Amino acid sequence: MSDYSAFTVELTEHIAHVQINRPEKANAMNAAFWEEIVDIFRWIDDTDAVRVVVISGAGKHFSAGIDLTLLASIAGQLGADVGRNARLLKRTIVRMQASFNAVDNCRKPVLAAIHGYCIGGAVDLIAACDMRYCSLDAQFSIKEVDMGMAADVGTLQRLPRIIGDGPLRELAYTARMFEASEALRLGLVNRVYDDPQALRQGVLAIAADIAGKSPIAVSGTKAMLAYMRDHRVDDGLDYIATWNAAMLQSEDLRIAMAAHLGKQKPTFAD
Repeated sequence: MSDYSAFTVELTEHIAHVQINRPEKANAMNAAFWEEIVDIFRWIDDTDAVRVVVISGAGKHFSAGIDLTLLASIAGQLGADVGRNARLLKRTIVRMQASFNAVDNCRKPVLAAIHGYCIGGAVDLIAACDMRYCSLDAQFSIKEVDMGMAADVGTLQRLPRIIGDGPLRELAYTARMFEASEALRLGLVNRVYDDPQALRQGVLAIAADIAGKSPIAVSGTKAMLAYMRDHRVDDGLDYIATWNAAMLQSEDLRIAMAAHLGKQKPTFAD
């Protein structure tokens, strides 16, 4: 791990806690954020000791979304030539998309713990996570249309599979703020906690439960779920048959079965 300016990262008992750490700016996503999150998730993917990831925000909010000073700096690079402006903007957008693709493509489960503001780019981020949890004070908004643009780093592509097409269209077209109770009803979050402290404790407990499972089984389950977003049922069945032809030979299967029969808690290697 390295020292980061936009994040803190801690590894405790197989759980990597990735915290956005710009509380004085409501954890707005500056230039360093977009670069560092790729490096962090590369480290997570390469580190077998990490089995689960929790993403949270320091201070009063999860994140207020993209830092407006970053948008201003991008706008300041534009010139008079439309073609070259388009080339620059597309390159920038694709690079930012890659930041959240790194979260989505992570082999380990990623849990988002959301409190306070979760606005704009922050919604793009949580859409790339496996599960989302929030506290009662959480406030969400797909804010981009109010900024004169369409969301371009994952919300419009990932959320239809999470909350459905119709609800997403309303939230994206209106940019209205919605609270924890609606997020739960829509299926955006799995559970709502009374306050940020209870949220942190609850999400870390879920992460610890997952971390105690076979990492081979958990990563295989995530791989299968990701595969099924873009494939037919018969394709998925064939893929899991091929996958498990190898993975069922893992020592984890014997350990899990022995622990189950002996009513003991199994211990798995990284």
